[in-house]
Amino acid sequence: MARKLSTLPAGVRLGVAPLSWVNDVLEDLGADIPLEACLAEAAEAGYEGIELGRKFPREARVLSPILRAHGLDLVSGWYNGFLAERDVATEIAEVAAHAALLKALGCSVMVYGECGGMYPEAPLDAPLSRRLRLDPSDYAAYAARLGEFGRHIQGEYGLTLAYHHHLMMVAESFDEVSKLFDAAPASVGLLLDTGHAYGGGFDYVKLIDRFGDRIVHIHLKDVRGDIFADIRNTDRSFNEGVRSGMFTVPGDGVLDFAPLARFVRTSGYRGWLVVEAEQDPAKAPPLAMVTKAYETIAAVFAAK
Repeated sequence: MARKLSTLPAGVRLGVAPLSWVNDVLEDLGADIPLEACLAEAAEAGYEGIELGRKFPREARVLSPILRAHGLDLVSGWYNGFLAERDVATEIAEVAAHAALLKALGCSVMVYGECGGMYPEAPLDAPLSRRLRLDPSDYAAYAARLGEFGRHIQGEYGLTLAYHHHLMMVAESFDEVSKLFDAAPASVGLLLDTGHAYGGGFDYVKLIDRFGDRIVHIHLKDVRGDIFADIRNTDRSFNEGVRSGMFTVPGDGVLDFAPLARFVRTSGYRGWLVVEAEQDPAKAPPLAMVTKAYETIAAVFAAK
């Protein structure tokens, strides 16, 4: 049964994403793993909460008792946003059901992934070099739309917008994230993803140093550096990288999580830390991997 990780500061909780069991995009990865197995193993490994995945029911009255039976809270859920391309009114209408579910399950943040402005036709299957970029003149207007959208979901649903910098999306590099958050109002929070920072070519500590006060949600993802380098150097796709194992859980890759622990301990951050690693469960047994991550995070936060 899920338990509070004793080495974490008060108000900080450890959750897990279902991506170690079932991939949201590559539907063959984990296709045979039922939701029940995912939830049971997440709780067995000790996590307090879990993010949404594609096998989760999307009705609060159905999902709530399922999570409660495993002692898990709902952490948040990814939302495919398109504000790089469309207006705020359209986005507000599109997000309603998703945001209402998060609110009903007691979430405080909503993960926003920018799917507008991406390479057309299966962008995650395109070579990494094919990523599209925002024109510098577009940042101010884009940030303003995000700000208005963030104010809406806060006022209507009590949710803070957690903007996910991400490979193959319009905010991948440190310069792009910086341009966006220099222009974005306070209603746009930052989701710090350690693995996507590495993939975007920078140390995640740069985001802590530059935008630590904007961080509202944290994804703990590790990287197998040699595999990622091969994917980048041969200009293969994000999905090929996932299948090859470029991402993994904390403690199984090249990243140092001690700076992350220092930030959480000293900054007053309150919220979730979420172990999240897109992997092939046939190659990386989920329970063993997420247990290793739990133990790694416990040890990192125990160290002084």
